[in-house]
Amino acid sequence: MRSLNVLILEDNAFQLMALHQMLNSIQVFNVLTASSVEDAQQALANRGGVDIAICDLQMDGPDGLDMIRFLAKHRLARALIILSSTDQSILDGAAYFARSQGILLLGSLRKPMSPDALCQLLGTYQDLVTQGDQSAPPKQVTQQFSLEELHQLAPGQHIGDMGTFEQWVAYYQPKVSLEGKLSGVEALVRWQHPVHGLMSPGQFLAAVESAGLIESLTWRMLELALTLSSRILRERGEYLPVSVNIPPSMIERDDFARQVLALLVRLGLPATVLTLEIVESPSLQATTAHLEGLLRLRMQGCQLSIDDFGTGASNIQRLLQLPFSELKIPAEFVRGIGDDGRKASVVAGAMIMAQRMALNVVVEGVETACDYRALQALGEPIVQGYFIARPMSEVDLLCWIEGRARRHS
Repeated sequence: MRSLNVLILEDNAFQLMALHQMLNSIQVFNVLTASSVEDAQQALANRGGVDIAICDLQMDGPDGLDMIRFLAKHRLARALIILSSTDQSILDGAAYFARSQGILLLGSLRKPMSPDALCQLLGTYQDLVTQGDQSAPPKQVTQQFSLEELHQLAPGQHIGDMGTFEQWVAYYQPKVSLEGKLSGVEALVRWQHPVHGLMSPGQFLAAVESAGLIESLTWRMLELALTLSSRILRERGEYLPVSVNIPPSMIERDDFARQVLALLVRLGLPATVLTLEIVESPSLQATTAHLEGLLRLRMQGCQLSIDDFGTGASNIQRLLQLPFSELKIPAEFVRGIGDDGRKASVVAGAMIMAQRMALNVVVEGVETACDYRALQALGEPIVQGYFIARPMSEVDLLCWIEGRARRHS
């Protein structure tokens, strides 16, 4: 760990010294120390950014939240450890705040930090970096392009042209059982833009919605995902279940179920291979139009997943009103579950409820071995996240599946 650059922000002189000595004892010598936010900001201005910032929360004057906002704005720390003697609920809130700012959070711990805990967190960071960042969560704050910027595709080309549709590509993230068996993949949209390169949804989705093309994009993802499943059926003789995110507005359309089923027939697939993931939102109501559309799909064998359950416009009653077959527990409840009994209780409660309602459970956002082991103690969900595999292109997914098959054989 000799190459790490670390900043410690701690207003207690004894704890600052103890942390510094801990870092030295595990061969981390490039350490900046500061007893106030102003000193920390000045040190970074003089020396440049760091790999990891260790920040206390409570101090006189500007506090740890001010420092987190500063680090996020200026991109001066690649990762963060929050350390405080405050209540666990405040630590959890600070952790959520840091992630919402786009910072890679290694942990949020109560004082005093033990050498073992510090060594484990630094080791986690080293693993993420030295393995080519293959397990690192993506930055949650990305550059968002306006409709005008995205219109600068090629001379005479605009969003909505056929060429634009072909630039919308699918990346696939595997979902596996806790025993390691592949249970399917989720199709996640990317835009291979001729000017801006490969873009994630956070960079362009708002512009696509403004252009009124969210349904066109969704049909593109359905076509790509089901075509992949059909290809694997032809080549390997087995079904690959696929999941695609669907905006609630599409379900209300009279011909939506018919079009989905026609696409399945054209590609020679049973309806059971397709899971439609529907994000909870205020528009997801148990109206007659929604209910009829969902029922028609379920009656034919399609699976329906309530995505990001427990966040946003969450309503448990919706599970009783609409014919869902799967409950998806979001990453917010899963990250750090191995070290957080409250999160473990929330996830365990959701899994018990789902089991009693005969719903399948998918847990997303599984990023560490510790969180994976914690889930093993709670039940038998399907898991998805960077600990299993990051989203990948169709070519890389086929190689990943082939390599996995060889290892298991």
